[in-house]
Amino acid sequence: GIVPAVTAGLSLGEYGALVAAKKMSWQDALRVIERRGLFMQEAVPVGGAMSAVMGLDFEKVEEICRNTGGIVEPANYNCPGQIVISGEAEAVEKAGAAIKAAGAKRVAPLKVSGPFHSSMLKGAGEQLKPELSKVTWMDSDIPYVSNTIAEPVADSSAIEGLLVRQVSESVRWQQSVEKMMEMGVEVFVEIGPGKTLAGFLKRIDRKFPCITIETAEDLKKLEELVC
Repeated sequence: GIVPAVTAGLSLGEYGALVAAKKMSWQDALRVIERRGLFMQEAVPVGGAMSAVMGLDFEKVEEICRNTGGIVEPANYNCPGQIVISGEAEAVEKAGAAIKAAGAKRVAPLKVSGPFHSSMLKGAGEQLKPELSKVTWMDSDIPYVSNTIAEPVADSSAIEGLLVRQVSESVRWQQSVEKMMEMGVEVFVEIGPGKTLAGFLKRIDRKFPCITIETAEDLKKLEELVC
C-alpha cells in the first residue's frame, strides 16, 4: 500500500523506476531490458573502457574529455566528487592520466564489458527503438525523473525517446536526486542489492534519510517509517 511520490533509477534501474511509477508493465520492462543488453553488447564487440574519477569537479573532467583525442565522455554524474568517464580504451586511459595530473584524488578503471553511456552505443539506442514502440505505455499520476534530462516526466509519450537517448548519453544521477529534493521528497528508498545509491545520497546531501531494501524483511523498516 506504499505509493512513491516520485521514482528514479540509475541506468538499468530506470526501468525498475518506470515499473514502480506504473508507466510500464514488468513484463514489458524485462523484454526491453533483455534486448537492450544484447544490442549494447553487439554495438561494441571489441569493448571499450570506463573509469571512475574521484576528487575533481565535473567541469574540469568535461574539459579534459573534450580536449582528449578519440571518444571519451562523461557517463555518470554520481555525486559530488565522483564522475565516471567512458569511451574508447586508449582515449579513456589518456584522459584518466590528464585528470590525475589535474589533481584528481583517484582514477579507477572499472571492470565492465563495454563503454556504457557513451556515443559509441548510439547505434544500440537506435536498435532499441522498435522494441520500445511495442511497449504498452501507461498513464499514471506518479512522475519519474529521467536519467537523461534530470527532470520529472509525467507524459508517457515522451518516455520512449528518452530511453533511446539514455543508452548513449550521460546518467545525471546527482542532478536527478537534487531535482527530487526540490520536488519535496523527504525520504529516499533504495531497492536492490547493495547500498551504492545510499552512499551517493550522503555525498549529495546527508540530511536526507535513505532506507535500503535488499530483502523482504527490510520492508518492515519502510513500513515503520512511513505508515
